[in-house]
Amino acid sequence: MLSNLHTHTTFCDGKSSVDEIVQAAIEKGFASIGFSGHGYTDFDHSYCMKDTDGYIAAVNAAKTRFQGKIEIYIGVEEDAFYPLPNRRDFDYVIGSSHYFKIGDTYYPVDSNPSCFATCIDLFGGDYLALAESYYRAFCDYLLRHKPTIIGHFDLITKFDELDGSPEMLKDPAYQAIAKHYLLEVMKTDSFFEVNTGAISRGYRTAPYPSNELLHVLKKNGGKLILTSDSHRANTLDHSFEDTRQLLKDIGFTYAYTLYGGEFIKDTL
Repeated sequence: MLSNLHTHTTFCDGKSSVDEIVQAAIEKGFASIGFSGHGYTDFDHSYCMKDTDGYIAAVNAAKTRFQGKIEIYIGVEEDAFYPLPNRRDFDYVIGSSHYFKIGDTYYPVDSNPSCFATCIDLFGGDYLALAESYYRAFCDYLLRHKPTIIGHFDLITKFDELDGSPEMLKDPAYQAIAKHYLLEVMKTDSFFEVNTGAISRGYRTAPYPSNELLHVLKKNGGKLILTSDSHRANTLDHSFEDTRQLLKDIGFTYAYTLYGGEFIKDTL
């Protein structure tokens, strides 16, 4: 069943409108589509929704306009440093962490390689210290707020395959830190998204979480949802076929999707 619950529009940092995305999803044969605008953050207006009410109204209007052709859901991507005051307006919440906070300053980890290099410099060039700090804060948020879906768990490895990056994924010490916190946040019983967004942007050749972490999830009964973190109508199912095969090779037989108003198992 084709579905994507991690979808951004022009209401935040996406490049396509709600209607453009719904029409593309219908043309691709999607059974359902879920929108997940970046929740408002007062410390950074560059990417988040400034008109949440307008976003909700636009998605609700699309539900009416395309009724009978596709199921449409209203979600939100909440940042760990700015939990939403009211989640009741949304069908689901993706909990993600896009920043470090040091003192009163927020530092984005995924804007571009230069920003990430600055983050490493803040830890004296020690990417293991950076990883420990990032995962500790993210884990604390996830355990307290328990979002429906855990977004791109190991986002700090976004630029790992680029020249000059620290190549954390090849370091057993980094892997030990990531695995420790992954097991901790599995206590939330949230879904883990398998996110192909960095593949569509040319940064990675494999989805989040890493292959090693996917094996940990399989061994410990983790629940997966396949998403594309799409910012354009033409990337709604980017690398889905390859990622399904990767998951089957690891031993997964199904992932979850939102259909009929509930999360159901969908055979890979």
